[in-house]
Amino acid sequence: MTMTQLLTLPFSANGVWRELKGMNLSIPFLAWVIVVPMSFLPPVFLYYAGTHYGDSFINGFADKEWRFITTILFLAELLTFFVMGWLIKAVLDGHQLQIEYPDAYLLAAIAPLPLWLSSLALLVPVLAVSVIAVFAGMFLSCALIYQGVRSLCQRTDNDVVAMSATYTVMAASLTAWGVLMAMVWAF
Repeated sequence: MTMTQLLTLPFSANGVWRELKGMNLSIPFLAWVIVVPMSFLPPVFLYYAGTHYGDSFINGFADKEWRFITTILFLAELLTFFVMGWLIKAVLDGHQLQIEYPDAYLLAAIAPLPLWLSSLALLVPVLAVSVIAVFAGMFLSCALIYQGVRSLCQRTDNDVVAMSATYTVMAASLTAWGVLMAMVWAF
């Protein structure tokens, strides 16, 4: 599997999803190899931005307890992976779409990759860059969910049932992301 193939994941239900499914990646493997390392990115870069940019980035940014906030954010990201895997399975089962737990967790591990990578924008001390990166990450994450559901459940393009299930998963995903961000700003 090449990097070019992986970059096509959000845009088509191509053979890469089937190839990933065929790898039979276990849930612990997904957690340790994808989720834990990638979940470090937002807390690390948020800590960096909070301790280096201060109020020049956003008013009140310097006054926060970044060690506490970023630790809680990291733990919440890990918990979100396990909850989202279960939720994806439950939603798709509710729509009579066939998916196994490892595949639901595969989708839960792959879908947030753009959001995790959007935290790299915090290396640039400009709020607009971070905002644009987050919106691009949300768009790509939603596209990954749709293409993943279509491919893993073997549905055709423009399948209304797959779209309905995807909207439910997207709503839950964006709500979880919103709760994580609200938690960061609350502390």
